[in-house]
Amino acid sequence: MVNLPSTHAKARRIRKNALLATVLSLGLGAAGATAIMVGNAPFALADPVSVDAPAPADFSAVVKGVLPAVVAVQVKSKIEPVADRGRRGGPDFRDLPRDHPFNEFFRRFGQPGEGDNSRRPPRRFGRSQGSGFFITEDGYMVTNHHVIDGAEEISVVLNDGRELDAEVVGSDKRTDLALLKVDGDDFIYVALADEKPNVGEWVVAVGNPFGLGGTVTAGIVSANGRNIGSGPYDDYIQIDAPVNRGNSGGPTFNTRGEVVGVNTAIFSPSGGNVGIAFAIPAAAVEAVVEELRDDGTVTRGWLGVQIQQVSAEIADSLGLDEAAGALVVDPQDDGPAQAAGIQPGDVITKVDGKAVEDTRSLARMIAEYDPKATVVITLVRGGDERQIKVTLGKLGKQAAATPKPDTAPVKPASDEILGLTLRANDDGQGLVVVNVDPDSQAAERGIQSGDVIVSVAGAPVTDVDAIGTGIDDARDKGRKSVLLQIENQRGNRFIALPLDKG
Repeated sequence: MVNLPSTHAKARRIRKNALLATVLSLGLGAAGATAIMVGNAPFALADPVSVDAPAPADFSAVVKGVLPAVVAVQVKSKIEPVADRGRRGGPDFRDLPRDHPFNEFFRRFGQPGEGDNSRRPPRRFGRSQGSGFFITEDGYMVTNHHVIDGAEEISVVLNDGRELDAEVVGSDKRTDLALLKVDGDDFIYVALADEKPNVGEWVVAVGNPFGLGGTVTAGIVSANGRNIGSGPYDDYIQIDAPVNRGNSGGPTFNTRGEVVGVNTAIFSPSGGNVGIAFAIPAAAVEAVVEELRDDGTVTRGWLGVQIQQVSAEIADSLGLDEAAGALVVDPQDDGPAQAAGIQPGDVITKVDGKAVEDTRSLARMIAEYDPKATVVITLVRGGDERQIKVTLGKLGKQAAATPKPDTAPVKPASDEILGLTLRANDDGQGLVVVNVDPDSQAAERGIQSGDVIVSVAGAPVTDVDAIGTGIDDARDKGRKSVLLQIENQRGNRFIALPLDKG
């Protein structure tokens, strides 16, 4: 049976032949690229990416060199005794009525949980294990703060089986790093890398997962500069080399045998490796360890501001060219920023001329300065750039800033605007949100009943008219959003509320 081409098939063949004719009429450009003429405009199709990379290395030489420098860290810590441990949290039958039929049974055989196991004394110490590595010949080694936190006794087990007592030289909770010391002067040690590894670069993780002893795994760098929400200095290297519990504090090496990072955290719904691990970069390790060795602690500069990210909407509401910098929510009472005149709504864009990319960038930059250092803060306020000199304080356990209420009289107000029903704040400045339209942009951005609007477009709020004035001013300037400062029990924050939707 012969299939004759349909009318549609003929049409497709005609179009195909026309296309081939067009292609054949094209000339070849330089360097093997194809030049296509569309009208009078030439377009060049560049050659595809060609990568001439070496095959994955054999890691045995690296491992042989670095393995003697990696140790298992064993920690003995106190555990508070648990009352009535022997009863195991089960039901208590001791208050049964005297004539209850179970009383005779319990008299003969005892209450549940009152066997021999309950008479054993409760454990007073717990044991945990992590990893670490030597960074000097005379016994200094690095591990995680969380590995040795609360330790009563610490010992390290070397690759050759020797077990040595270790003492804590210093520890830094904010970066999760600790420096230990053992007696001796002939230890094999490793160097910290000068540069971050490239994404896609091979790395080798060495540690003591699950207390098994020295274990080696390999993978690649998945990303640099990861923020996992563990603190203001998050700047982790993400790797896919299998890392598990017990690897904490262990090193990750490049193929030259240099430490590129200290393994500190994993992402795992199950508690085991899923190919997402995070390491503290070598540059941060070097800076912290140097201070711990000299002083046993890390001192950091303190600016004293509560800050938040500058989103695209916030940047638009403030008239900024890009979503960069750190938005000041609240200068802390008696802090350096407040003393220097930094105000809520300011956007910090530079420190000593260096650009501030985001809140983490600002936190890291300030932390690099010593207390009492004077820095020049460049900020944007009301659309104008200005510079302010700030003498930094010392970062410690400062309490979060608590804004003082403005007790000035507030005009009564009760109105609805941008999906918000508002009234005067009897307890201080601003307007209280009484109700939020569930279909509004305000509800979508998390504004809730009970929140207080403190300022609009940088201007303090006294009544609903003030909000209307701020909104009109933003529209006149061509802004797509208006910036609201919101205060509630959780603190202060800024929200950019779109103006084109109610």
